Amino acid sequence: MTFVVNESCIRCKIMDCVNVCPVDCFYEGENMLVIHPDECIDCGVCVPECPVDAIKPDSEPGLEKWLSLNAEYAKIWPNITVNKAPPPDSKEWEGKPDKLQYFSPNPGAGD
Repeated sequence: MTFVVNESCIRCKIMDCVNVCPVDCFYEGENMLVIHPDECIDCGVCVPECPVDAIKPDSEPGLEKWLSLNAEYAKIWPNITVNKAPPPDSKEWEGKPDKLQYFSPNPGAGD
């Protein structure tokens, strides 16, 4: 098992999870974060830190595409180990459904 970031993170990108990760397995895209599945140690400490419930175990049904997306982009986006401010409009995007259409493949700044 590993943990994955799902579409709830898109355009919210709240980084409280980054500070608690003991293995620094988060990677930053332009408008979301992903977890590198080969680096995640399955500790789960990031899960309660996410206020938008965007981090789930990959064993939950329906998360296969998110596991693939996390694995793909963790290889090309920069590592992020410090908490940054979320986007100014992040509150407007919390809880909105079907956000995959807003996903950006562009990398974030990283550390």
